[in-house]
Amino acid sequence: MTTIAQLTFIPLYTDHPKEKVDELLEFFVQEDVDVEIGHLSTTIKGDKETIFALIKEVYDTMSAQDEQFRFHIELLSPMA
Repeated sequence: MTTIAQLTFIPLYTDHPKEKVDELLEFFVQEDVDVEIGHLSTTIKGDKETIFALIKEVYDTMSAQDEQFRFHIELLSPMA
């Protein structure tokens, strides 16, 4: 089954938020998911395990770097 996640990542308290977002987008593009970059959010589409692993990896990586951020995740029900 395919899972779709709409992600909005907002770096807080940084002078260069666009660079942080660009790093995250580059990370997603290198993974085994379809990526659609929008003006306000990014949509990734792939198998459930991959999507949830990517979300966890982003959260864990940013938390470990003591980054302050807002990470909004919206999931669409699985598609057969």
